[in-house]
Amino acid sequence: MNGGWAIKLYDAADEVLWAIKLNALWMLFTLLGGIALGIGPATLAAYSLARRRSSDESFHAFTAFRTAFRQEFRRGTLVVLPLVAAAVVLVGNYLYFAAVGAALPRLASLVALVALGLISAYALPMAVHYDLGVRTLLPKASLIALARPASSLVLLFVAVSIGYLSAKLPVLGIVLAGGAWIRLDTWLCLRFFAENEARLHPSGN
Repeated sequence: MNGGWAIKLYDAADEVLWAIKLNALWMLFTLLGGIALGIGPATLAAYSLARRRSSDESFHAFTAFRTAFRQEFRRGTLVVLPLVAAAVVLVGNYLYFAAVGAALPRLASLVALVALGLISAYALPMAVHYDLGVRTLLPKASLIALARPASSLVLLFVAVSIGYLSAKLPVLGIVLAGGAWIRLDTWLCLRFFAENEARLHPSGN
């Protein structure tokens, strides 16, 4: 019994350390790319490594991240930058409408921001799991978000929980939040995708 708990504690600590390492690599390569040109490929590289981790692959994190960053430079920029730009606009709208006391526009901005977040939560793991073109990625992610409301609620709960802990413990948020979200988002979505495929092809065809 004690040995079982020790193994579980070791596995939990290993996951936390991995999330910290992933977060550090994501931030480092985002900065190396000048933020605007770094955040896209760094984000897809992080999701790529999180997917490999979920498949129990062994790899050297820095080398694998650097390789994935180079491979995903163009596609990462095309996929992630529009999502970031839309998020910045929506956050700006929300803050503006909150400042002027416009309740309905503020609520609309919040709903749109949540919808964008959920679509992104599916789209980014899909980008590294399936061979999809940039133009088909977001429509397919939107369809899954609508078709799986329970899964979307789980992702939303995880995101809000990480955001809440980051707000309460800012240092923890800086060193862990991004990597923890990417790791959990990938782990959950891979299972959602597998369930969806099993439902669509119950006979294995």
